[in-house]
Amino acid sequence: MSILKVIEILANSPKGWEEATQNAVTHAAKSLRNIKSVNVANQSALVDKKGKITEYRVNVRISFEVE
Repeated sequence: MSILKVIEILANSPKGWEEATQNAVTHAAKSLRNIKSVNVANQSALVDKKGKITEYRVNVRISFEVE
């Protein structure tokens, strides 16, 4: 029987939500092993005065197996 733990991470990217999600997983993988899945719980973006998106943000839940 496996036991999974879930953590919540906020991450960002200047390029898009997909890259922001990958940034979250990459950063988590530096200190976690056995990452099993990522669930994007929320997406948002910052917009400058000219109406251009300058930063994409994601709130993700990452699950990993506890040894």
